[in-house]
Amino acid sequence: MNTMIDKSDLLNIIDYEKQRDNYRQELISYKKNRRFKLGPNILMTFENMKTMKFQIQEMMRAERMVHDSQIEEEIDVYNPLIPKGNELSATLFIEITDPEKIRPVLDSFIGLTEGVNVYFEFNGEKVAAVFEEGREKEDNISSVHYIRFPFTSAQKNKFASDSNAISINIDYNSYTHSVELSQEMIESLSNDFSN
Repeated sequence: MNTMIDKSDLLNIIDYEKQRDNYRQELISYKKNRRFKLGPNILMTFENMKTMKFQIQEMMRAERMVHDSQIEEEIDVYNPLIPKGNELSATLFIEITDPEKIRPVLDSFIGLTEGVNVYFEFNGEKVAAVFEEGREKEDNISSVHYIRFPFTSAQKNKFASDSNAISINIDYNSYTHSVELSQEMIESLSNDFSN
């Protein structure tokens, strides 16, 4: 199974424009089982080849990209975000709607990228998020993070079996929230594991 996007997987911007409305509707519907709101300030979207392909198509459309070199650059940006093997991959957004609270809320999440603060929990086990480096410094933190959840083979099999209650959690300082996954969510995420 190919787990990387190739230029041949993409539509040119004219063909994409013709299909975009249907494509977008399908993706919006697909992402319903892949998006998790953890409290008022954290939104996580689980990524895979399908969601990254959509991101690239949208970037090509927005930037009117027609040259191979431009398209290859986008592919190089998004391919590393596709989960590989026994892992799940997500984009974590720190959302702040009040402009006056941006800095204090972001500051309250400094340190989030270290330790076991975002994790799946099932069967008494935790699978912790590993954050991409370079998005947090001593005195500031980005509002967008790319994270991976590395599973062992045994954990992957337990996650995919439908007998478990599975939750996704954040527990950092006083920010503690949890969402229990529906069966549809578990199935959607389990499909990201390569066998």
